[in-house]
Amino acid sequence: MAMHSTSSSIVTVLTRAAAAVCTAAMCISLAACDGDDAKTSAGSQKLPQLTGVTAKGTPGKKPEISFKTPLSVENNATAILQEGDGETLKNGDRLCMQLTQYSLKTGEEVATTWDTNVPDCSLVFNESDEPGSTESATLAQIANSTLKGKKINTTFGVGINDGSGDNQNYLLVATPVSQSKDLEKAEGKKVKDVPADLPKVTTAADGKPSIDMNGYKGSDKLVAQTLIEGNGPEITDDTYAAVVKYTGWLLDGKQFDSSWDRNDTFTATLNGGVIQGWTEGLRGKKVGSQVLLVVPPDLGYGDKEQGEIPANSTLVFVVDILAKY
Repeated sequence: MAMHSTSSSIVTVLTRAAAAVCTAAMCISLAACDGDDAKTSAGSQKLPQLTGVTAKGTPGKKPEISFKTPLSVENNATAILQEGDGETLKNGDRLCMQLTQYSLKTGEEVATTWDTNVPDCSLVFNESDEPGSTESATLAQIANSTLKGKKINTTFGVGINDGSGDNQNYLLVATPVSQSKDLEKAEGKKVKDVPADLPKVTTAADGKPSIDMNGYKGSDKLVAQTLIEGNGPEITDDTYAAVVKYTGWLLDGKQFDSSWDRNDTFTATLNGGVIQGWTEGLRGKKVGSQVLLVVPPDLGYGDKEQGEIPANSTLVFVVDILAKY
């Protein structure tokens, strides 16, 4: 993607959760990020059955998990531990999951999202995205496969046994507690007082933007002008990622990238996964908003050429914010 930070790394995913432990939220987020550009499996592989683990309690509340220790599991073994009582999951639902990680050796709880009530919302349910093999299965594929035909508040477990250390061998217990649909385009109130000297943006019926640079010469400071004001939740310093559609242009009007042309969304990780102009420019904006970003070189790619983007380029983006987590 053209707006990626040149220093982006999968390590940036780890900034979401508490340091020094591989928490459940980190692991499921890693699976979701790895799957962002992944293709659906050509064929499905039945996962091994997780045994010896039980759950009890009220659906939708933190379950009481029991198993004898040390617990021996096959890698990626899974099982439904408690049936849900909510709405049936549908393709395209963004699922917010409460997650808990347990040590297989001691049975102790290592980390949980229940205590802070900040579920991980990185998974978009896709029942056709099944594991091609047991060993190569991502946590996103395991969740999609295990939750097929299930309801909100279903609790399932996954045994992870892919390393020699205790941190690599654990039980992940997950419960989808809510479902929502990402927007398909910006939705909200059109902003009327947009400065007249900025590029002029026109939006087609399907949401795709086009631009007239309007003689604009750029700015040495970041411009983050809301064009459509959404009414969804705000992107804050604690936001891990924003799901967007976008188009990017150079000041001469040449388009260098567009998710609209790929009929796709982009998940922008906001702590090192995108250029600084995106991180700063999207902060404070709401889901549903359309934002015009003018990114000076020092907040973009600086003196480095990036594909079709020359060195020292000012970049112009129109970004529709469809979801956040």
